[in-house]
Amino acid sequence: MTSGQPGTGNARPTPTGADAESRPATTAVAGALTQPARTSDTSPAETTAGQSPAGDGGATGVAPNGDRGADLATSGPARNNAARRGGKKGTAAKQGTAKQGTAKQAAAEGGTATSDSAPPKDSAPPKDSTPAKDSTPAKDSDVSKDSDVSKDSGTVDGAAKDGTPAGDATKDGEPAKDAKAGDADGKDKADGTDTADGKDKADGEAKPVGPERWEAFASAPEPRPSIFTRAGRAVGRFLIHEWTLATLGALALAVLMTWPTLRYPRYTLPQDYWDPSLQSWQMAWSGHILLADPARLWQSNTFFPELWSFAFSDTLLGYAPAGMLGSGPEDAVLRYNIMFVLAHALATLGAYALARQLGAGRIGAAVAGVGYTYAPWLLAQAGHLHVLSNGGIPLALAMLARGHGWSLRHGYRPDRRHDGWVYAGWLVAAWQLSLGFGIGLPFAYFLAGAVLVAALLFFARRLRTGQAVPFGRRLFTADVLGGVLFAGVGLLMAFPFFKVTELHPYAERTIGDVSLFSPPASGFVTAPAESRIWGGLHEGARAALPWHPEMTLLPGFVLYALAAGGLLFSVWRLRHRLLLLAGVLVTMAFAMGTRFFDGTFTYVPLFEHLPGWSGLRTPGRLMLWTTLLLALLAAGAVTALTDRVRELTAQRIPSWPGPWLRMATLLPLLLVTVEGLNTTPHPVVPTQPAAMRSAEGPLLVLPSSQSLDQHVMLWSTSGFPDVVNGGSGFTPSQLDDVRRVSQSFPDQTSVDYLRTLGVRTVVLLRGQVVGTPWEINIDAPVESLGISRQEVGEAVVYRL
Repeated sequence: MTSGQPGTGNARPTPTGADAESRPATTAVAGALTQPARTSDTSPAETTAGQSPAGDGGATGVAPNGDRGADLATSGPARNNAARRGGKKGTAAKQGTAKQGTAKQAAAEGGTATSDSAPPKDSAPPKDSTPAKDSTPAKDSDVSKDSDVSKDSGTVDGAAKDGTPAGDATKDGEPAKDAKAGDADGKDKADGTDTADGKDKADGEAKPVGPERWEAFASAPEPRPSIFTRAGRAVGRFLIHEWTLATLGALALAVLMTWPTLRYPRYTLPQDYWDPSLQSWQMAWSGHILLADPARLWQSNTFFPELWSFAFSDTLLGYAPAGMLGSGPEDAVLRYNIMFVLAHALATLGAYALARQLGAGRIGAAVAGVGYTYAPWLLAQAGHLHVLSNGGIPLALAMLARGHGWSLRHGYRPDRRHDGWVYAGWLVAAWQLSLGFGIGLPFAYFLAGAVLVAALLFFARRLRTGQAVPFGRRLFTADVLGGVLFAGVGLLMAFPFFKVTELHPYAERTIGDVSLFSPPASGFVTAPAESRIWGGLHEGARAALPWHPEMTLLPGFVLYALAAGGLLFSVWRLRHRLLLLAGVLVTMAFAMGTRFFDGTFTYVPLFEHLPGWSGLRTPGRLMLWTTLLLALLAAGAVTALTDRVRELTAQRIPSWPGPWLRMATLLPLLLVTVEGLNTTPHPVVPTQPAAMRSAEGPLLVLPSSQSLDQHVMLWSTSGFPDVVNGGSGFTPSQLDDVRRVSQSFPDQTSVDYLRTLGVRTVVLLRGQVVGTPWEINIDAPVESLGISRQEVGEAVVYRL
């Protein structure tokens, strides 16, 4: 039945009971009329929509004129068309709303829902056809009080002002907790409309939605990359990683700064061909004998018949893997040149890693790496690969600091501990020690002192704070095992040297030997002749030095300046800067040997009390530690500069000077690099005599001297026959006797003496006999001596 009220349209009977549960709830759309009435004399009035008090969700809409009014809440297609005309601002009412008191009131009134408050005829709708904000239902409306009207939006039943659906609404217009989210996107779908199969959904449930109709316009999902694509991306990330770029940069810089070392790497050697020839033989021998007969490692083929002859000088044993590749003198020279370049690269990378671990920026760490590796004083050591092979020192320190979570800038960070880095640090330290004690022994004592100081600070902090500082068993185990490994390598390396000292007591240095190589204070500002920038300018200063190859100790004026700036402007804390400065001064005092107050309080106590220290004759090589500390001070200053430049460029608007300011931060790196340029000569190595390729050992090559015998050692890499010749840090007394007796060779005395030693072949080089006694005796007959003589190329071979 209808109420018969004009202007309300016809309303369907209100279903009750099960019928009410089976029919969907319908909504009257707020502002459903978006067009004026069809007749020209009528205009649409403001309408309000609310949830129907009836169980089927019916609602009435008020038209301006009763004769032209249309029911806005009818069921079926008409209701759907009305909802569509109402736009997307319609809201869906849940059936649960009908179950509230509204339904009861509607049932009591005979199943009709009318509105006594008709809008005035002159009320025009807004331009956007939305209900006016001030439109409210009449006081005597039959609509249930449970469907509240928003006070400020003019919407009914908690419908949001923007048209979002609202289920059961609270009194203040907020949506209830059980409001369905299915229509929260503001779409023009309402519960209660016909589903695709023509059946109505009960209880206001959202109908199952198929694929979103707009998905066809969405971008296609990115396909899963193939294994080759993923591998390529991984390689790309690896290639642009900081440490990859640092390694490649160090290698490229080493090639350029040592040029032309690799121009003719099989025929030339840097600096000279004496000590480099010796060290070329050392690498070749260690690689050869470890493959052939490891038990004979320390009993080399030179200095025959001496024992422990491989320990007569620093051995470069750590390069033995490289010595396993190739054979003969040319391969030995090639191997030396390659390792010469790689030693520079490793030193740069090691110092860079240490500065980065301590907290320096990339440019500051690069300054530290270049300043440490290419300091001018090291140019005088270009012929000493065991001195240049120092990259393991900063690299091991960086790894140990990384493993213990310690940084100079950030302090101790327990969360960054990693025992793997500790193991790696001790391994690198042991490898560095295996290259020789000339550089490795001070490093060993430094590590021992650092461990002792760290332990004391650890327990002191624990006593002061009363709390255990985090350390961990794994880290402690790594330190113990790593320290045992390092100490074991040191003892195994030291044993042959102690045997040599026992057999040859005169091999041990004296304090007088140290005095001969102790540099004065002026050496710290004097550059060697190989320095391209300062070599010519410091010629007069070098002439005043007794032994300038070991006394020109200039680390670089640019490095001095940057380190001085680092004392005033740096990222390091003040106490750390002062400690670094103290380290610089102390190491300088030790590097002066007996020149600093006769070494009474510096070098002499070390020489007399530390085991093995008496084997070091050149205190000036301690300048390596001075250079490293200066490099760290410089890294702190450059890092502070780059940080400040970054702040300035970020604050400027516009930031047009930014790129130029950042490029200016590269100036310290450029200056340090330029100061390390060199004019190191690369002489051609003497060619191996043909007689050396086929001579049977044990043999003696004449003439014999400290420098010439180093060539013989290199030539012996073809098969490694036993040779009497040899050159090292000291000369055995027996070799002195051989050189003295063989001055009259060939004669009966010399032949008998050599036979007593076991020598079977003597090679006399014609090109070397000018001005020697052999210049006359080389063509003398030998039949009466019971030996044979044969011309082989430029040499004469005698078989005893």
